[in-house]
Formats: sequence, structure tokens, C-alpha cells
Amino acid sequence: MKSLPHLFENNRRWAEGLRAENPAFFEELSHQQAPGYLWIGCSDSRVPATQLVGLAPGEMFVHRNVANVVVHTDLNCLSVVQYAVEVLGVRHIIVCGHYGCGGVQAALRGTRLGLIDNWLRHVQDVIQRHAPLLEGIADEARRSDRLCELNVIEQVFNVGQTTVVESAWARGQELTLHGWVYSLENGLLRDLRLTASSTRELYDGYRAAIQPER
Repeated sequence: MKSLPHLFENNRRWAEGLRAENPAFFEELSHQQAPGYLWIGCSDSRVPATQLVGLAPGEMFVHRNVANVVVHTDLNCLSVVQYAVEVLGVRHIIVCGHYGCGGVQAALRGTRLGLIDNWLRHVQDVIQRHAPLLEGIADEARRSDRLCELNVIEQVFNVGQTTVVESAWARGQELTLHGWVYSLENGLLRDLRLTASSTRELYDGYRAAIQPER
């Protein structure tokens, strides 16, 4: 049986490095979880949520799935959102996609991959919703990038329509939604201009974000 000893060695060095900076780090962390952010991102191994924004363990609650999709029937995702908002009291929910997303590309090309095709049906819904805009982009790479952006925008809108977020806003809880996209080529994040702290801001921001680029 292979026990992956190199990963345990990496873990030991990582833990020792954190203790060297702060001997009480793990003791303090074990007694409290108080992140300010919920990150909903793609499962892609090249997109390390906390690392790319420079946050330490305990500072960000994370949910990931293929193509960073938020579906109102996905009890896994909705449970994460509810726990983050109502128990942890996060003030920001970030939906972050990334350019070059394999799930998005498969949906765009109609590639058959098996069971995951059912999940990517949600991304194909985004394609159908924005078909005229996407069909107007001649360059295939740019069309794929724009779909990655539109997918994020649609998922932010879905988050804002959950009963969890709607209830939080109704009771005056401070909570802001953000739509971002990450570039694998340069490691930088891009704000997609959809930031909302209320239902009105969500609808206004959504309409602005889906406008064709000038």
C-alpha cells in the first residue's frame, strides 16, 4: 500500500513553518472559526482559493465544485451558504471562476464526458441564455473566456436569489456578493463589476455586467 509519505512530510514542514511564525497559531485556530469570506469556486487544482488572495487558514470558508456552479437544488452548496451566513456571519460571498475552465469549455463545445454532463447542463443553460452575445464573438478563445465570465455572473445572481441571502438582506445583515474571474496565465483576479449588498443592487449589477463589451 502506498501511503504518500512525501505529502505527510510536506504537511510537517508546513505546520512547523506556521508555528515558527506564531507558536500559538494552531492552538488559537482550534478554538475559533471566524472567517470574513465565503469563496465559491471551481474544483480546478490550479486555483488555490486562500493562497491566491493571501489569506491564512481560518480566514476564508470555501466551497468548490466543477465550474463554480450554484444551483438552488444543490443542498451541499446551499448548506455551505447557510452555515457561512447564519452561523459564521461572513460579510462577503465571492463567486470566482477562471479562464480556461475545462467544465465551461466542455459545455461550450458540447463534449461528452459522462456523468458530469448532467452537472454541466447548468453551464449550457447559461450558453442558451446568452446565445446571441456568445455567437457574436468570432474568436473561439475569447468566446470561451466570455462564457467563463457570464457563468460567474449567473452564479452570483443565483446566490443572491437563495432564501438564505434574501433573508439576510431582509433583516439588515451586512452581506455583499462579488463576481470575480481568475487568470491561470498571470495569476491575477479580475472584478466582473457585479457587487451587490441588496436585491436592488443585485438586479442592477446583473444587468450592467451582462452587457456586451465595448
